[in-house]
Amino acid sequence: MSISTREAGPINGRRVGSEDVLLAISDVTVRFGGLVAVSDVSLDVPAGQVTGLIGPNGAGKTTLFNVVSGLQAPTHGRVRLNDVDITGWSAARRARAGIARTFQRLEVFGSLSVRDNVLTAAELSSAPAPAAVADEMLARVGASAYADAAADAVPTGVARLVEVARALAISPHVLLLDEPSSGLSPSETETFGQLLRDLAAAGTAVLLVEHDVDLVMHVCDYLHVLDFGRLIGAGTPAEVRADPIVQTAYLGATPELAS
Repeated sequence: MSISTREAGPINGRRVGSEDVLLAISDVTVRFGGLVAVSDVSLDVPAGQVTGLIGPNGAGKTTLFNVVSGLQAPTHGRVRLNDVDITGWSAARRARAGIARTFQRLEVFGSLSVRDNVLTAAELSSAPAPAAVADEMLARVGASAYADAAADAVPTGVARLVEVARALAISPHVLLLDEPSSGLSPSETETFGQLLRDLAAAGTAVLLVEHDVDLVMHVCDYLHVLDFGRLIGAGTPAEVRADPIVQTAYLGATPELAS
């Protein structure tokens, strides 16, 4: 059953009985002056599953990603990777430990080719055959045809896939994806959804921020819902879809969620 209820205070996204939790976020709060961007958020991201993090614009999703990836220090709370406290680690150290991410705003190296974008990540991760890894990852996301094109000259959807391929080139244990389907066609989105399921089946812990409700509902094993920096709901896609508090929060924004 859905666990969201305002009367019970902050939602705790811990999953009772969850095993193989690779990423654990505990009581994370982020304040910017008087603005609370994230408030007392706790959630788990297990290996072998796609975990969704949804909410309207400004809900705090990207800020939480920044905390996990080391780009933003939390005001309060802890982040643990495979039961090791990494709250004080740099972004580079976290990447070396197996946390990879994409960004809401495209962050490709525009002056480099698509292949070289991915090759750079493979080389930095000390892959034994970085060129082969780059080609393999481009094939995996379906972007091989653009390998020699400049990264700033490809369609937005392709550039999103390049970011994903670059993240995969470090063989991550935890993959953070921030609106990766933006710019993809319906058929590309369907293929991408299968890629996420395949990654999870291979043992990767995927944390997905996404506004495509259909994609979220089809690929995620478990969902967390943020609104104004607070978790207002958590559960399976079916549970979240039926949650009246989530429905109220999304009315007019993503009415599909309440249908």
